[in-house]
Amino acid sequence: MLARLAAIPGLHVSENVPLRELTRFAVGGPARVLADASTEAALAQALAAIRAAGWPYALIGGGTNLIASDDGFPGVLLRYTAAGIRMEGAHVTVESGALLQDLVDASIGRGLRGLETMTGIPGWAGGAVYGNAGAYGRSIHQSIECVRYFDGLEFREIPNAQCDFRYRESVFKANKSWIVTAVILRLARADPAELRTTADKILKIRNEKYPPSLRCAGSIFKNLMLNEIPEPVRLRVPEKVIREGKVPSAYFLELAGAKGLANGPIRVADYHANLIYNSGGGAARQVREMIGFLKRRVWEAYGLRLEEEVQYL
Repeated sequence: MLARLAAIPGLHVSENVPLRELTRFAVGGPARVLADASTEAALAQALAAIRAAGWPYALIGGGTNLIASDDGFPGVLLRYTAAGIRMEGAHVTVESGALLQDLVDASIGRGLRGLETMTGIPGWAGGAVYGNAGAYGRSIHQSIECVRYFDGLEFREIPNAQCDFRYRESVFKANKSWIVTAVILRLARADPAELRTTADKILKIRNEKYPPSLRCAGSIFKNLMLNEIPEPVRLRVPEKVIREGKVPSAYFLELAGAKGLANGPIRVADYHANLIYNSGGGAARQVREMIGFLKRRVWEAYGLRLEEEVQYL
């Protein structure tokens, strides 16, 4: 199996790779095999070989929003690492392995508006599409024209309207075997200096809240849609807390006493109730325990079910 994978042009194969080195949370045991495909042909050939051999496999991206098992992964982890960014007028084509920050910086440099509020969000472009990443009133789906993906048999392109984009959701999240390989964005012309000023202000705030060196996945839980909160609870939410029709999960977590809680090295920030981080040497088991504990607290106090933004491997 390893020989077959190693023989595929454009595929880089590694054995027994510690997942703690591939995830921003810095947790996880070893992956039996990590296969990085730098071309669509390599991706298709690798997937065909893995399926033919009957090996278990999973798809991951930059690992910034991933909690990997302490037991590791017994099969092949696939990543699509092509990272090209091509700009033609207001259209931008970016491959999934590109850093989201590189995409943001490139668009700002070209004077293209639409992505500047996402500065400082870690991860790859494909993961941003998968989870419909966003910040400060914008999500990436607002700039997407179409998405190219591999469905396991052939490469397809799907227009925005068929991607089922919602708050932190997409059709790709519902079909985890689909592999996003590229996205075409349509942005708007703007003054590069104005965009850079906006991005720099946002980056300063983000780095104070989520320092780049912090072992975390950003916000753990999705915010709650105001119209989905039971009326008795909704009426108690101060108007100033509501943002764009959503109530931050941090509001309820803080009321439930989440700030500063700890499970060994896994801690809730004392300044942000929706931020769990690994202070060093933590385990995925401890992260899961903390997440479960916080969900129970909010459920018991307010009858609200918090939903994770993070994904589990």
